[in-house]
Amino acid sequence: MSRRTDPAAVPDLVERARAGQARAVARLVSLVEDESPLLRPVMAALAPHTGRAHVVGLTGAPGVGKSTSTNALIGALRAAGRTVGVLAVDPSSPFSGGALLGDRIRMQSHSSDENVFIRSMASRGHLGGLAAAAGHVLRVLDAAGFDIVVMETVGVGQSEVEVAAAADTTIVMLAPGMGDGIQAAKAGILEIGDLFVVNKADRQGAQTTARDLRQMISLATSQQNATGEQKTTTEADDVVAAWTPPVLTAIASTDTGIDDIVAAISDHRAWALDHGELDRRRLARAREEVIATAVGMVRSRIETASSMAAFEDSVSAVAHGEADVHGAAEALVDEMGSSAGS
Repeated sequence: MSRRTDPAAVPDLVERARAGQARAVARLVSLVEDESPLLRPVMAALAPHTGRAHVVGLTGAPGVGKSTSTNALIGALRAAGRTVGVLAVDPSSPFSGGALLGDRIRMQSHSSDENVFIRSMASRGHLGGLAAAAGHVLRVLDAAGFDIVVMETVGVGQSEVEVAAAADTTIVMLAPGMGDGIQAAKAGILEIGDLFVVNKADRQGAQTTARDLRQMISLATSQQNATGEQKTTTEADDVVAAWTPPVLTAIASTDTGIDDIVAAISDHRAWALDHGELDRRRLARAREEVIATAVGMVRSRIETASSMAAFEDSVSAVAHGEADVHGAAEALVDEMGSSAGS
């Protein structure tokens, strides 16, 4: 059962979070995770203070060193004077539903830094590598004033592309000896990565993996440019100005190459600002959040409707072949519309 918070305390809680009080930030995140009745007033209070943080998504298959890399990135960003929020989406416990890895043992060296906030969330079976509530948590960390928010995904493989929709800059991590170069092409990862990092570069095959990635990215860029030649001058200019994802190598366990990653993140942010890409991504993100929230509201109303008996009858009719799904859905929508209008 979630802990209760007095609705009148929400403004004070938000202000304390914006002042950098870690406990207040943690409480807001808990309200999101618990789907508290106070979620709506909390989000309304946070909204005017969002849109400032740069969200960096970190994704890749299990075992490539995402947590170690996140830890190294925190150190480099703090050395540059940036405040950092971290959202690590972990696998769920099959028993409790909670995050299996907790607040990431590898990141605990930063736990005493008041300018770093680290939170693990359970994916709770949500596909795509992100917890369903991740968007709200990102807004909490944004409003709390963190310069950079690093979002590390669960590492479930090819379905992780959802991270690209939630981040301003997406880093795809790979490692040698895992067939990642080919897998990246097969899974469509080339389309979502703004920056590729071959971690564990001290292992055999690292440079080969990096070379393969650069060749595939070069080929994709050439195809885009060839298509652009048949477009108008303005459209062709847009193609020429497109971002070409760099491929970097790193050894996160020794902080090797981490400064180059930080520099590449900065370069991508500057490019995205100059070309309107940052605003485009945030508009697309907001659109999807609004739709997802609306769908969730509709589902909640369906499940709590007073006419649940009629609804269950229609479900039974579909299950027994006495009615079709579309007809039952249309009847449900019409009934909800009538209820809203009465």
